Amino acid sequence: MDEDFDIPAAPDMPDDLDLPDQTVPLKVGEEKEIGNQGLKKKLLKEGEGWVTPESGDEVEVHYTGTLLDGTQFDSSRDRGTPFKFTLGQGQVIKGWDLGIKTMKKNEKALFTIPPDLAYGESGSPPTIPPSATLQFDVELLSWTSVKDICKDGGIFKKILTEGDKWENPKDLDEVLVNFEAKLEDGTLIAKADGVEFTVADGYFCPALAKAVKTMKLGEKALLTVKPQYGFGEKGKSARGNEGAVPPNASLDITLELVSWKTVSEVTPDKKVIKKILKEGEGYEKPNDGAIVKVKLIGKLGDGKIFLRKGHEDGEEPYEFKTDEEQVIDGLDKAVVTMKKGEIALLTIAPEYAFGSSESQQDLAVVPPNSTVYYEVELVAFDKEKESWDMNNQEKIEAAGKKKEEGNVLFKSGKFARASKRYEKAVKFIEYDSSFSEEEKKQAKALKVACNLNNAACKLKLKLYNEAEKLCTKVLELESSNVKALYRRAQAYIQLADLDLAEFDIKKALDIDPNNRDVKLEYKTLKEKVKEYNKKDAKFYGNMFAKMKKVESA
Repeated sequence: MDEDFDIPAAPDMPDDLDLPDQTVPLKVGEEKEIGNQGLKKKLLKEGEGWVTPESGDEVEVHYTGTLLDGTQFDSSRDRGTPFKFTLGQGQVIKGWDLGIKTMKKNEKALFTIPPDLAYGESGSPPTIPPSATLQFDVELLSWTSVKDICKDGGIFKKILTEGDKWENPKDLDEVLVNFEAKLEDGTLIAKADGVEFTVADGYFCPALAKAVKTMKLGEKALLTVKPQYGFGEKGKSARGNEGAVPPNASLDITLELVSWKTVSEVTPDKKVIKKILKEGEGYEKPNDGAIVKVKLIGKLGDGKIFLRKGHEDGEEPYEFKTDEEQVIDGLDKAVVTMKKGEIALLTIAPEYAFGSSESQQDLAVVPPNSTVYYEVELVAFDKEKESWDMNNQEKIEAAGKKKEEGNVLFKSGKFARASKRYEKAVKFIEYDSSFSEEEKKQAKALKVACNLNNAACKLKLKLYNEAEKLCTKVLELESSNVKALYRRAQAYIQLADLDLAEFDIKKALDIDPNNRDVKLEYKTLKEKVKEYNKKDAKFYGNMFAKMKKVESA
């Protein structure tokens, strides 16, 4: 635009105009109002993709501006130079800031802008008359994304090279970056290629970790960094190849995300950690009960190899079935998070490895309480058949099989693993609307048995709330099931819901007066009630004694 016609923002304009939902796209030749202030947009040429610029982005456009009578007052096309400005910063009239946010790359549109969103009652003499409605034929050539990363103006990120895919690194991930840091006057402070660091730990200054979490693979960006995300009030003295940073200095940092290794917590207690060394294929992963084929290298903390499988010439990959205790628990849990072809490094704490006992492995002894490290490549896997791949009879048979597996595990004291089997059994037959009457009868019997057995597991694991819910499910199917009433009463006693426990026990005894287990539980309940009554008596006795002391003082 001409130097004396910079499309400045009109004075006293609101910043929070209500824009409509732009999800329904305009067709070429169609005109619509944008917002409720009279701004109109007519689509002249479709744009590319679906992304539109946002406030803070640096946009580049060609335009021609005319009055309603067709009089042209300005044109970047005539000058042969596109016009650049920062969107949403009041550098142009409000109609532009609002309208160009709706455009896609290479889109062409005609905006009709009322005076309130242009130059108002005063106009912009001599080219723009007072209270003039303007029309702009605008083509959005490109834009450079500029983001306020921390939403406080502390770090602005301008994308120089777009990255690939859509993922961003997370706190646990290990990133590989190139960067160059300068002071505002251009003085080089630091430059390094191939720097690797964990995102949460950061590197050089806080801005790098903040920025890299917003970047995509291969992305290159220019960061404008305020002191609070640089080196603050103290600055930084020169050290090694790095120059000094004065107090309260802003920095310009060019940052490139070369690659990263995804690191995740396999278990909630963070005792099995997986770092992906090579991404796998597709999206499918093994399930519990899958047959997996892997290449393995197991190491101790000092690097000593105690296990190597599938790596020698002509040696087949190591094969095992998941969730069958055929390998250590940490490896079992991690492999079902992997994709075919994925290579990962596992860090496994003793609780999920060989525990407190010494273990003789193929190539070395694993000492007690050892954290171990496995490099694992998932070569192939065959998933256990899921319920949606089965007919009704197969679902019932699969549920019965899982129930029997659960029973074996329960008898050997492996209550958590038994619980998983019972849960999976119920899932096979959960939805029985397509079952025949006979199949529904079989499914109901299995649901009752599995939920009851699972409730017993939960009681053993001291998960009393879960035990109560499972028993309630059984009672919804069979309201007079004595075992369900008995086990729910056990859960209620542990949860200190003694009235509810008494209700269930009395109901169970009404149904089966001679049930020895229920009678014993009733005795336990009465003892609990006495215990609670004594505690209450002591509590209130102490309270009254204190009150008497206060009164006599």
